[in-house]
Amino acid sequence: MKRVTVRTMARMKENGEKITMATAYDYAAARVVDEAGVDTVLVGDSLGMVVLGYENTLSVTIDDMIHHGKAVVRGTKRALVIVDMPFLTYQVSAEEALRNAGRIIQETGATAVKLEGGVEIAETVKKIVAAGIPVFGHIGLTPQAVGQMGGFVVQGRDEKVAEKLLKDALALQASGACAVVLEGIPWQLGQLVTEKLTIPTIGIGAGVHCDGQVLVYHDILGLQTEIRPKFVKNFGQFFTPMVEAMRNYAAEVKASAFPAEEHTFTMEEKIIEKLREKY
Repeated sequence: MKRVTVRTMARMKENGEKITMATAYDYAAARVVDEAGVDTVLVGDSLGMVVLGYENTLSVTIDDMIHHGKAVVRGTKRALVIVDMPFLTYQVSAEEALRNAGRIIQETGATAVKLEGGVEIAETVKKIVAAGIPVFGHIGLTPQAVGQMGGFVVQGRDEKVAEKLLKDALALQASGACAVVLEGIPWQLGQLVTEKLTIPTIGIGAGVHCDGQVLVYHDILGLQTEIRPKFVKNFGQFFTPMVEAMRNYAAEVKASAFPAEEHTFTMEEKIIEKLREKY
């Protein structure tokens, strides 16, 4: 089974074949996504919210990303794996960004890294790409800049911001990015950016005209019940059945119904009687 590569993705865009992407944060989730035939797996810094319980992504460290990235790579055989570069691992300088990107690739075995931002990080992207590391861009609603944006709000509805986002996308492409994630923007802008770029666009809340789509693992499976953005669709409802299974387990333990005889091992009674008498 051959791995999906950045060249595979480029061919998919050329052929008009949609690209699928889902997040995963551990070995078990990665196996589910990979077995389902999803093309690419993003180890997103969204793990800070859906796995580690933070309010946003800003507390996630590079060690967190590497730890989870390793597990996801071990759980995949076909999907291309991308790891997010967390807050302040690429903004300080291009040199520091390159070191951190190299560490992520070297220690996790992933194929690519993802950075948030456009024109302002173009030179950084160019430096990382020059070192042989594929880079995914990410523009629009960028969670690491949520404080500056005033919350998780749609970006690009007015002409000035829309033009800035188009310029950001073109700058990322010119810098060598192999794909761009478009998050939380009007579908018309998502369509325009996709038409203007020769590299693939992956949408999340950016409309159906993007070259591909990405959703968070927990949202796809209905495991996230607290936050429900408009662009999310649950393709399963597994939270309640999982709670019910856990409740049944606890009840059987309380009632001494589990473990039953079929779940236990045995030994010769004379041995246990001898030990009982001796002690």
